[in-house]
Amino acid sequence: MITTEPTPGSPCWTDLGAPDVPAAAAFYSAVLGWEYQSMGDEGGGMEGGMFQKDGKTVAGLGKLSEEGARSAWMIYFCVTDADATTQAVQNAGGTVRVAPRDLDDWGRMAQYSDPLGGQFAVWQPGTNKGFELVEAPGSLSWTELYTSDATSAKEFYGGVFGWQFGDMEVPGDGGTYSLITPPGLPEERMFGGMMELSKEDLALANGVPYWHPVFNVTGCDAAVAKVTENGGSVQMGPEDVESVGRLAVCLDPSNADFVVLTPAPPATPAGS
Repeated sequence: MITTEPTPGSPCWTDLGAPDVPAAAAFYSAVLGWEYQSMGDEGGGMEGGMFQKDGKTVAGLGKLSEEGARSAWMIYFCVTDADATTQAVQNAGGTVRVAPRDLDDWGRMAQYSDPLGGQFAVWQPGTNKGFELVEAPGSLSWTELYTSDATSAKEFYGGVFGWQFGDMEVPGDGGTYSLITPPGLPEERMFGGMMELSKEDLALANGVPYWHPVFNVTGCDAAVAKVTENGGSVQMGPEDVESVGRLAVCLDPSNADFVVLTPAPPATPAGS
């Protein structure tokens, strides 16, 4: 599970780089019930802001400014020392996309690519700890990495963050899904998964691995209807996954991918 308490190696933030900030704000507000709080010059080069759910901050939104980049969600993982993490990324064969830098007294951030090109980021908390709401409708509840080489990805991310991995077979010869837990924590604190796919199945990012967020929703089918009503599309689902819930893989109007999930109810203990 993901928490709002800073936990080294666990997701603590996500934000979206969008070519049209007002359009993205309207889309996610309609689909996830978010409220957008602008923090920048709407219509200018620095536009952006925060998404809130029930008055609590759940994600960020900014103008996509990198030439040739696709619109996508960025996952930030909590670290105690962004500079040391940067060195670890480089030592493990990754690339520094944005060198560590302070954002006032909020904290210190950096962005990277893993050796196969999958992009991710880190956040060293200052006064801003990250998410104010998780594991609830309209907030992040899981993260996933689609990669063309799970063995190499485990070696890289395990070396950088100390992650623990647990493999499970996907029913119907669907391959192996690797569950990810922060270092030194029990399996109950797992926050995401990793799936190996062929480069052809990674066409959304031209064969390059990518992370995406999974957002908790009260009704998966209703959320999917909102996606298509507001100009998005559906890559997979809705479908039921045993012990997980009902989910769908979606694209927003700019083709940024995300998942909506209505979690399965907790298992009832035997004899109760």
